[in-house]
Amino acid sequence: MFSEENHKAIFKIKNGPTFEGYSFGHNSSEIQSGEVVFTTSLVGYPESMSDPSYKGQILVFTQPLIGNYGVPSDTEKDEFNLLKFMESPHLQCKGIVVSDYAWQYSHWTAVESLQQWCVREKVAAIGGIDTRQVVQLLRDQGSTLGCIITEDIEKHADLESIQYEDPGLQNLVQVVSTKAPYYIKSIQENPLNVLLVDCGCKENIVRCLTSRNSNVTVVPYNYPIDEIAASFDGIFISNGPGDPKHCQITVENLAKIMKTDVLKNLPIFGICLGHQLLCLAAGASTKKMKYGNRAHNIPTMDLLTGQCHITSQNHGYVVDETTLPENEFKPYFVNLNDKSNEGMTHVTRPIFSTQFHPEAKGGPLDTSYLFDNYFQNIKKYIATRTFVAEVPASLIPQNLPTERVA
Repeated sequence: MFSEENHKAIFKIKNGPTFEGYSFGHNSSEIQSGEVVFTTSLVGYPESMSDPSYKGQILVFTQPLIGNYGVPSDTEKDEFNLLKFMESPHLQCKGIVVSDYAWQYSHWTAVESLQQWCVREKVAAIGGIDTRQVVQLLRDQGSTLGCIITEDIEKHADLESIQYEDPGLQNLVQVVSTKAPYYIKSIQENPLNVLLVDCGCKENIVRCLTSRNSNVTVVPYNYPIDEIAASFDGIFISNGPGDPKHCQITVENLAKIMKTDVLKNLPIFGICLGHQLLCLAAGASTKKMKYGNRAHNIPTMDLLTGQCHITSQNHGYVVDETTLPENEFKPYFVNLNDKSNEGMTHVTRPIFSTQFHPEAKGGPLDTSYLFDNYFQNIKKYIATRTFVAEVPASLIPQNLPTERVA
């Protein structure tokens, strides 16, 4: 494993400048291209890089020094059989761009260096880049495509002729979603039963559900949830990558649930992409942001209480709250930086969603109480419902795997 800054690499922004740096990740003759985005998070690079929401993206860290506390195990499990430190089993982003890479690391949970992880997962990593200049360009120009070249640089001398892969044109949710249902069992007595739609779900979302005494049945994004919703105590729609409009089948299934009279009191909670999909199902529209919000310190206001919370975010699309159906849904949270929508809630039914991540691993946890609110809705629903459908044979827990199906 090389440990010097002598392996030259190139970071090129489409229709923009070229940056020379050094490679400290996987070296390949294949150009690694994707959407270039930036995060201002100070910590949590293992969680960010393993977050399926970053699929297809080249992640620029504004924190100058990255890698100083290494990387924890990506296989160790907790008491719920969930990954203890990572948000998914693999590194998800296409590449990373940093100012300075820490060649030496130290942390009690670390089992390898960031370099070793990137090499093992075949992900490009480039250091020695003026990330301040990159971020200023992205803020002015907006998120754009870019690439990292780590081998045969001379062969790619004509940088203007590079063909860039645009992840925005792909259904990335289809790539990262579980390929078959799986089941996570609560370790407490008298558990509830939640159906989670995996659009690229982070492990800690499942943990936030199971730790509140719920069995969690996780299904793919395109599973016909409208046919089985009556068998569960609540529905949860996860985070995920890309344009929400690629998940039309999920939107249609959610719309069917919301139009079914017997399910009118069924609690539904969506996070990030899940928020956008719920809003689309309600009849609202979404749009791409100039450069998105990716950070651990974004202030949002609860419009019902007037309280301000610091939130973790990772999204490039946003709901146009002016298109929410009047007299049915209303804005729940607002971003205090750019005034964009951060959540919605139904006027009378137990349906709500947030653009930010209340479960954020790496913090902050100001809004984790929303999970408690969701479970309060579930208990009210159980106390008043008059009908519970049988769980279909295909989803009987004993027949399901107990981890994400790749």
